[in-house]
Amino acid sequence: MLKLLTDESLKYNLDEVVRLGAKKMLMEALLAEVEDVISKHKDEVDENGNRLVVRNGKSKRRTVTLGSGAVEIEAPRINDKRSGKKFTSEILPPYLRKSPRIESLIPVLYLRGISTGKMGSTLEDFFGEGTMGLSPATVSNLIKTWEKDFEFFKRRQITKKYVYIWADGVNVRVRLGDDKKVCVLVVMGVTEDGDKELLAVQEGYRESKEAWMTLMRGLVDRGFTGAMLAMGDGALGFWAALRDIEEFKDTKEQRCWVHKIANVLNKLPKRVQPEAKALLHEMMKAPDRESADLAKERFKKTFDEKYEKSFLCLEKDWDRLTTFFDFPARHWTSIRTTNPIESSFATVKLRTKTTRGAGSTKTATTMAFKLLQECEKKWRKIRGFEEIENLLSGVEYRNGVMVTPQESNREAAAM
Repeated sequence: MLKLLTDESLKYNLDEVVRLGAKKMLMEALLAEVEDVISKHKDEVDENGNRLVVRNGKSKRRTVTLGSGAVEIEAPRINDKRSGKKFTSEILPPYLRKSPRIESLIPVLYLRGISTGKMGSTLEDFFGEGTMGLSPATVSNLIKTWEKDFEFFKRRQITKKYVYIWADGVNVRVRLGDDKKVCVLVVMGVTEDGDKELLAVQEGYRESKEAWMTLMRGLVDRGFTGAMLAMGDGALGFWAALRDIEEFKDTKEQRCWVHKIANVLNKLPKRVQPEAKALLHEMMKAPDRESADLAKERFKKTFDEKYEKSFLCLEKDWDRLTTFFDFPARHWTSIRTTNPIESSFATVKLRTKTTRGAGSTKTATTMAFKLLQECEKKWRKIRGFEEIENLLSGVEYRNGVMVTPQESNREAAAM
């Protein structure tokens, strides 16, 4: 027969139940850890036959902030008399007041738009009392640490080989100084193992060629050896810089379809944009280059006569819009656009919008770096990364499909 709930058992809400459960589990884990250590050293004794490692009561009560809330803990202690040895709990080290997950939550909350003044109250709403260590001063100290991390990031040596790179820039508002905005230039890449990594973050002047040259040469000086394909929008600065650097002379260019579609649609009246957008998406998602060409011809017949500028905007970059057909089809979703950077930039824009701009150019760039670094933790390998090995070994692809040596020989003989 089920036991009826009493008024006493109903006084806890769900969060309190979870918190009490977490406290019980933590205490059980600490006790198990202590018992394990004592058991392992039970045969170690002094000259009088007394054990060297024994229980020694409980430590002073302290409040620890966990993901389920703040709990009070009296951790079991060990008296360790072995020479040069001292027991330290791996579960609950001395002086720990916040779980590592909560520590990482502080920069995330700040970067997502929570101001330093509201940090304490925001965390207390989630975790209850015991969050006094999560103060505005804590966040201010973190920002200083981020600046040191950023300086190290800019100087670190690059030892990996990269197959793809994306490049883009975002304008971030600033409150101090003569300029009201700073353009943050970003490069991220795909390693030969298929991992996406942040390569460079740097302030630039309106995505100029000079700014991109400084960034790209900095990569080369630190060991970067170029890439097979670069993705970016139509900003002339990046592409002009790329062509002037020897290490990128063999890098192919892929224009971002998202940016191009937006540019083409801007040259059309709104009433015809849905039809044009459908054709543009048909080109971008075509199964092969021939199908993309046919969709482009339909676009030309439909819009060229009345809206010539829209077709010219598409036509001028056509070869560089369709470069992706020469790479594995499983990579197309990633390499047709600069979305891998654009999606990460969304958090940068959110933070600056909430705080009405960063305090200074240095703060804005550092904040962008830290935001992108947080995003990097969630980046997945590129889909179809197994085919990168083929690319590096010189295998050719046509319309996303690997070309066999026999096909290449027949084509060469026919020429």
